[in-house]
Amino acid sequence: MEKAIIVRYCEIHLKGKNRGFFEKLLQKNIQNSLSDIKHDLRVMHSRYLIENYSDEDYKEIIEKLGKIAGIHTVSTSFVVKNDYNEIMKAAISLCADKKGTFKVETNRADKTFEMDSMAVSRTLGGDILAEYPSLKVDVKNPQFTVNVDIREDGNTFVYTDIIHCLSGMPVGAAGKGLLLISGGIDSPVAGYLTCKRGMKIDCLHFHSFPYTGEAAKQKVIDLTKRIGDFNGGINLYVVSFTHIQEAIHKNCPEEFMITLMRRFMMRIAERLSVRLGDQAIITGESLGQVASQTIESITSSNSVVEKLPVLRPLVMFDKLDIIEIAKKIDTYDTSILPYEDCCTVFLPRFPAIKPDLRKVIAAENRLDVEGLISEAMKDIECIEL
Repeated sequence: MEKAIIVRYCEIHLKGKNRGFFEKLLQKNIQNSLSDIKHDLRVMHSRYLIENYSDEDYKEIIEKLGKIAGIHTVSTSFVVKNDYNEIMKAAISLCADKKGTFKVETNRADKTFEMDSMAVSRTLGGDILAEYPSLKVDVKNPQFTVNVDIREDGNTFVYTDIIHCLSGMPVGAAGKGLLLISGGIDSPVAGYLTCKRGMKIDCLHFHSFPYTGEAAKQKVIDLTKRIGDFNGGINLYVVSFTHIQEAIHKNCPEEFMITLMRRFMMRIAERLSVRLGDQAIITGESLGQVASQTIESITSSNSVVEKLPVLRPLVMFDKLDIIEIAKKIDTYDTSILPYEDCCTVFLPRFPAIKPDLRKVIAAENRLDVEGLISEAMKDIECIEL
């Protein structure tokens, strides 16, 4: 009996005449992710089959598939001929180390098979009980299920375990965006959710050397790498922000420090996005979480973006929801490392919670906005991860 990994998608089923585009894109993303592992990828109806892989690579393959947006579930299956005796041998082998209650579920796509699906399930259940008398049948709430999928091409898949993966849509299906990433908890989670919805991302980080050191920058690099696992690789762009912060601190009212910083960040993000061909700006903002995330503050930062939409995947999430996802994607422990980023430099004692846009613009007019942005755009560092 040969083994294979069945890869299934979910939401792609809802697509109409352009469904083939999403299927081919998911196939491409799987091939790219597994490019350094010897295997064969076979395209089937509504699923893919990974065959001829080494057992030594199995764990790595499953880990990689679990990070590919668009994959709903995977199963490791025995592959046998459409012959009842072969199916029975596979099922009995799968149940060798099982305990408790079970049921058999059969899908008979091959209508020429000598038994219908109910007959296969009933007969196979009896044969399993005869081999393992300690097992019991429970069709309503079994501890495990023996799945039998009899296909039209002459092959049958027999498996018990179903591993849930990322789901969502294939990365690249929803265009490209630029994520503003800091060393905090929120922005990496926003990046992960964006990838899950099929948007491929670049990342932009604002660095304030010497107020923030190399450890703070490395923290962001490490976070970006983890998001890159869901993105099929990723580029991190690092902008020096020190001169802008110093200019705001020197010339503007203290309470507008964060508000003005965000406006500069959004302007720079939009210009870099246009340069890179990105179609949206993505942030980790959650409504009302901090002073810069009130509706008035968000309105202020949005007002300087002229060409692109600003996506905020976390806008209605509470902090506990965000932390739960951060732990799930293994960014939380890195995010809470005690290294400052540019948003913690020159923090005002009493930041404006509901900034008046007219006063913000008046404060901003004290600065050479274009000159400061031009200087920041000169020497953007690109780190390929």
